[in-house]
Amino acid sequence: MFDMATYLTERRKLIERALDAVLPPLSARPRNLHRAMRRSVLCGGKRLRAVMCLASAEASGGSANRAILPAAAVELLHAYTLIHDDLPCMDDDDTRRGKPSCHVVFGPALAILAGDALQALAFETAARCIPPPPYRPDAIVAELARAAGSRGVVGGQVDDLSADPRRATPRMLRSIHARKTAALFIAAVRMGAISAGASPAQLNALTSYAANFGLAFQIADDLADQGPSPKKRKRALDNSSCLLVYAASDARRLAEMLLSKAVRALAVLPGGQSRPLVELAGLVQSKLD
Repeated sequence: MFDMATYLTERRKLIERALDAVLPPLSARPRNLHRAMRRSVLCGGKRLRAVMCLASAEASGGSANRAILPAAAVELLHAYTLIHDDLPCMDDDDTRRGKPSCHVVFGPALAILAGDALQALAFETAARCIPPPPYRPDAIVAELARAAGSRGVVGGQVDDLSADPRRATPRMLRSIHARKTAALFIAAVRMGAISAGASPAQLNALTSYAANFGLAFQIADDLADQGPSPKKRKRALDNSSCLLVYAASDARRLAEMLLSKAVRALAVLPGGQSRPLVELAGLVQSKLD
């Protein structure tokens, strides 16, 4: 019988070992840079995007071991985005995962450089996984680049920073969330699927799953930011919070609809192989309940 808790524990162990292996050791110079990189990547996190990468490879008939480098790459890229998001010139957050942010510990200059180095390491790691035919050798790297650049995370962050919350619309917020949040989930599933030699139908199904999942995930995150603490109140009023245009109950219903669409998209995949992806959607649903 499938047990999601066991699955997550096993896959996260694979991911942690891979991340530890690809990151420069603390003994390598410049030590302070490598300490900032390792702390930012290995200080915790659910590894949701990396798990999704492995699950997508398995759902496409491949193996987790085959997809472990793309999974590590997507986590490295995610860590870089978090370091830069927390900077005073960006979202100005002093804590990350319950600990002082990278720029608080190491200073803004080194934090920027640590993020830059993690992004470079992400591409180096992704480039080490060559997908099977008919995919081009650079197919996995191309997916990561698309998610990271001006059409993905960076473009979404630019629009987020320049957005006027008084003029927020559902369409504007969806555009920001599709790039700033969903793009990396899409890259994760596509990189995993490509590493397994997925068919076009499988790749399309997983892309639809991740696009809807990512939007729902962001809504759930915005809803979780409601609360009495000053930090939560600040985040609830962020330029791109869904609560600028939706009542909490309407946002919750929208997220539930998106999760339902995500799960339905998996219908073309064998039920047993797609079970972890269905369960991941269930984890987001549990945040809404």
